[in-house]
Amino acid sequence: MNLPGGWVGEEFGPSRRELPRKGAALPPAHEGTTEPSTGRTGTRLRVRYAKRGRMRFASHRDIARALERALRRAEVPVAFSAGFTPHPKISYVNAAPTGVASEAEYFEITLAEPAGHDEVRVRLDSALPDGLDVVEVVEAMPGGLADRLQASEWTVELPGVAPDDAAEAVAAFMAADTVEVERLTKKGRRRFDARAAVRYLRVDGRATGVRHETYAILRMVVRHTTPAVRPDDVVNGLRQVADLAPPSSPVMTRLAQGPLDDTSDTIADPLAAADAQADPVGRAQPAPLPSSPARSASDA
Repeated sequence: MNLPGGWVGEEFGPSRRELPRKGAALPPAHEGTTEPSTGRTGTRLRVRYAKRGRMRFASHRDIARALERALRRAEVPVAFSAGFTPHPKISYVNAAPTGVASEAEYFEITLAEPAGHDEVRVRLDSALPDGLDVVEVVEAMPGGLADRLQASEWTVELPGVAPDDAAEAVAAFMAADTVEVERLTKKGRRRFDARAAVRYLRVDGRATGVRHETYAILRMVVRHTTPAVRPDDVVNGLRQVADLAPPSSPVMTRLAQGPLDDTSDTIADPLAAADAQADPVGRAQPAPLPSSPARSASDA
């Protein structure tokens, strides 16, 4: 039986045109069907994607729009809600702040028809712009994905900060009982404790900048709390406890988020934990991480 969008069974139909290579100019996305599909039980897929390079400066709304357009270009049969204005059944979980790169962003989609995981991953990745990369697609098992995202692991580059100075500030931060910081939120300016959410914080390495100076790289695991404690809050905390003020903007990258082991302060793969019995088809090997997140003069 032929399915919407050229899909046949769990694969794309033979008439499906090939997508251009990733990053190539694409024609405008067609609107596709918005026919409500709540009458059928659709397959739920969980997608892990990375936000790299200049795409770290895109807002969550811009990224969500790019993902939805890519789903239409790739002709993934996404289910739509019922009602006067149907919407695609896509849910985003714990997106990284604007200006932050990430290797571990997640969203979940409900399909109107069966589709192969690997085919979804390949075609969706091809339809996305450079800097947005689909890493893994698995079928969702019972339980909420948000409940498994308990903590995040981050690296923070501090250009212009000597590693020894960073180590002293980290020691002072970890020794403090509380470190209160302020941040402007949607509910106004809030003051909260940044120290309680930090499971560990250390100087993880050093890198050489464009002027051949050596600067510090921090690595930290931060528990997800309300209000959320972000890596820039930790950097502000270092300024408070040790007067550590980077002369230029830190470069922050989320390496992972998922279930937290309180004993070892390590983070497990939330998709593996959720889908241990699922078929691993569709899992892609993530790009190897450098010792420090790449940064070019054009990104500064």
